Amino acid sequence: MKTSEVQTKTVVDRNISVSLGKKIRPTRILLHIVLIIGAFLMVAPFLWTISSSLKDMSQIFLVPPKWLPDPVTFQNYPNSLTAMPFGKAYFNSFYITGLVVFLNILTCSMAAYAFAKIRFRGSNVLFILFLATMMIPKQVTMVPLYIIMDKLGWIDTHLALIVPAGLFNAFGVFLLRQFIKGIPNELEEAAVIDGANPLRIYWSVILPLIRPALAAFGIFSFMGIWNGFLEPLIYLSTPEKFTVPLLLNTFKGLYFTDWSLMMAGTTISIIPVLVVYVIAQKQIIEGIALTGSKS
Repeated sequence: MKTSEVQTKTVVDRNISVSLGKKIRPTRILLHIVLIIGAFLMVAPFLWTISSSLKDMSQIFLVPPKWLPDPVTFQNYPNSLTAMPFGKAYFNSFYITGLVVFLNILTCSMAAYAFAKIRFRGSNVLFILFLATMMIPKQVTMVPLYIIMDKLGWIDTHLALIVPAGLFNAFGVFLLRQFIKGIPNELEEAAVIDGANPLRIYWSVILPLIRPALAAFGIFSFMGIWNGFLEPLIYLSTPEKFTVPLLLNTFKGLYFTDWSLMMAGTTISIIPVLVVYVIAQKQIIEGIALTGSKS
């Protein structure tokens, strides 16, 4: 056998033995056990919600609890849809979330481009002040914002949910700015030589290059607005204007709560977020990975 073949076989055997050694190391086994337990703890509430949605009230609070419903009660789903105006609530949530996501992507990408590529006096200080708003709890701004909405006549309207959330998102500006900073300045300079103004550069050069980050941010924004409960609870009082999370809260009565219908309605409300996340999972991972590598 030739010397090169012997060396190749030796290297392959060594790699196989190293791989086998890694697989059977106790620390790796312990790590996988911990990860499996952690994954189960994360998914257990979701599985319990689905299980409870298929039970009647007598099975939900059994001790010890039963994971598998017996018998399975599919009637909870149509009952939950007819007990409350879910169709209207779904429409409200979809169009509010859609508008907020569109405004977030537009305004945050514009602000991120300005902070990343346009130099002006005090830009760094302004950006730091902008980020400082992320440290302020919502509870601090809740009363002043409610007073402003009241002065504008937006209480019990969807404008109170769309305008503040759509026009200001410090996290989105920070996320997109980190990505835009990694775009070579030569591309912008070439566009300037061709006669493009800043708005044209933003639209034709910057936006196409930051699509992964825009997709990731749009999905985060979608999930946050869709699941939002506090703001609709504060501003909305007419049932026809309720969003899905707020409508689910109406299943809770003063003396009695129909947990079976609430779990069925909750399962239905999770479907849009789950579908969006599954479809756009690749964009989320790519956007976050590229944003981190470009920072």
